[in-house]
Amino acid sequence: MKIYNTLSGSKEEFIPRNGNDVKMYACGITVSGEAHIGHTYQALIYDIIRKFLVKKGYNVTYARNYTDVDDKIIAKSNETGIPADEYAEMMIKKIDEVMAEMEVGEPDIWLKATMNIDNIIDFVSKLIEKGHAYPTKNGDVYFSVESFPAYGRLSHRNLEDALNGVRIDNDEEKRNPLDFALWKSAKEGEPFWVSPWGKGRPGWHIECSAMNRKAFGEQIDIHGGGRDLIFPHHENEIAQTEALTGKQFVKYWVHNGLIKVNGQKMSKSLGNSLLMRDLLKEYSNEAIKFALLQTNYRNDINITPDLFPMAEKHIAEFYRAFVAAEDKGIKIEGDYPEIDQKFDEALSDDFNTALALSDLFAYFKKIKALTQSGDKTAGEMLSQIKKTYSLLGLFTKDARKFVQNYDAAHAEEIPAEIKELADKMQQARSVKDYQTADSLRAEIIAAGYQVAVSKEGVSVKKA
Repeated sequence: MKIYNTLSGSKEEFIPRNGNDVKMYACGITVSGEAHIGHTYQALIYDIIRKFLVKKGYNVTYARNYTDVDDKIIAKSNETGIPADEYAEMMIKKIDEVMAEMEVGEPDIWLKATMNIDNIIDFVSKLIEKGHAYPTKNGDVYFSVESFPAYGRLSHRNLEDALNGVRIDNDEEKRNPLDFALWKSAKEGEPFWVSPWGKGRPGWHIECSAMNRKAFGEQIDIHGGGRDLIFPHHENEIAQTEALTGKQFVKYWVHNGLIKVNGQKMSKSLGNSLLMRDLLKEYSNEAIKFALLQTNYRNDINITPDLFPMAEKHIAEFYRAFVAAEDKGIKIEGDYPEIDQKFDEALSDDFNTALALSDLFAYFKKIKALTQSGDKTAGEMLSQIKKTYSLLGLFTKDARKFVQNYDAAHAEEIPAEIKELADKMQQARSVKDYQTADSLRAEIIAAGYQVAVSKEGVSVKKA
């Protein structure tokens, strides 16, 4: 199995540090607002990676975190009048509800910044002792980038490039513009914890290093996150962790692409954030997953107006194949090893869900032909698809209900005159006037619609 490692810039054979045991961590959500499509995409990708590793026989321990204290959360607290800790818990509850509705699996270990303050303080104290960090008279503590010569290795930047790529705050007590905060002194009215350097709170980057150390010790196999975290967040994680331990922190750095909306980066400032609670009112969770997983996880996804509607249409068409087989009396049972083998080959090549999904179209074309001839192989293929693709969160629903709900939601798109022709066709079939029924079918098809006949009657949809 091969994984693309950001650190080396190439695909590498996956070999865990300790036999079949895999320690895996993914940066979670800063809970300053509700979950949007980018949050869900990242959580979905690492859930799939974890599940596939388990399928391949690895013993995976998967940890994710919530950043539940930072500048954005404090700003929201001031804006709403809700204490920061209460606001964070409120957002976590809403995010958890959305992830449950999306059927994204829970990690084995949940971590929160505010539950690891002692670990963070201990981590920072040890960095100061080793000469990699320094406190200021204001009560801040900074990591000294110059003390870590390998800085820039992950993002493939030298210090000059790094200096151009990071926003520098104007703190006169920083020894180097690239030095980053490990501990921030508390401003008036901000939440704080008592530390050896005074009242304050953790810097953002130190949280993940300290929580990793708490959950896994000094080294892990896989660290994941969005590509926007490579620099400076993950670069800083490497610096502070390896400065403390003297060991390689992460063996495989995995980064997913970002979400764009109509070609623009999704952001609150542009007002184009897609909240999950809104998307789930319009589309099934399987359609959303199908839409997102059609793109290789390392590439950006451009969300256009037709992305989710088209994905919903594809999923409904796939489910129609299950319904058609049942109506033909074909039992959906048994195995079809070739499907599972091709799926494993796709995901073993850097978790290529796009290739795995593209295979579905050929499978279902074959299934339709087999169903028409009453071949039980159609049932074996459908059974295997349900088993195999459930790892991606697909084909877990009742097929007939899904199709009925989809058709009901899109019924208004069929013009009244086409519906009338379908009703007449049904009437003709009920009295076994198949010549008239076939004529009406041809008329409907000529108008640009598809006709399906089942035990429920005649249904029509756009071609």
